[in-house]
Amino acid sequence: MNKKKKNYKFLIVASEFYPDITKNLVSEAQTHCKKLNINNDIFFVNGSLEIPTLISMKIKKKKYDAVVALGCIIRGQTKHFDLIASAITESLLQLSITNAIPITNAVLTCDNRKQAVTRSSKKMNRAKEAIDSALSILKNF
Repeated sequence: MNKKKKNYKFLIVASEFYPDITKNLVSEAQTHCKKLNINNDIFFVNGSLEIPTLISMKIKKKKYDAVVALGCIIRGQTKHFDLIASAITESLLQLSITNAIPITNAVLTCDNRKQAVTRSSKKMNRAKEAIDSALSILKNF
């Protein structure tokens, strides 16, 4: 029995707080989606904390099969880093479960800018992994 391959549509929401890091993540996401023939819409927000809010607003329209969150948080001198990283992770997971849609998290949590640049490079880019993770969930549905 041959199953027809589904044409998926993904929502990608990216934080522009670190534009060079975001550019790398978005570029890799677009390249990987194109390679896999996945249609996608990309929207940008100012900071990573705003990502879950925009995702929540966009998925209410039910036109996406999966969502990918892209961004970067770099550790500073205060607990702000930990609070933001935790809030984003918890919010994305709750949105995914509540709305029964794969929402994958490629918001990098890095100790410094050098680490962020490395982790957003083509070799280590987490956007591809986030797309593949969403697909692994969709293939079981």
